[in-house]
Amino acid sequence: MSNKTIVCKTPESIAMFRLLSLKGRLKLEVLGLRSRISTYAVIKREFGFKGDKKTVLAQLEAYIEKLMPPKPEIPEN
Repeated sequence: MSNKTIVCKTPESIAMFRLLSLKGRLKLEVLGLRSRISTYAVIKREFGFKGDKKTVLAQLEAYIEKLMPPKPEIPEN
């Protein structure tokens, strides 16, 4: 197991980390985990997504995919 540290310094990277965190929390809610504050409700309120938890998760994943920078192509050797 490697010990790698990720540092988010810019406002953009902090915002992306938050989005990825919300996505992970919503995935757990879809599986049945409950918490005091519903991530589902937070996401619906902030982004205006509609639908059930699975639909909102798909919408959030599409939104994140749109914001992610393109992955560099790795040449095959």
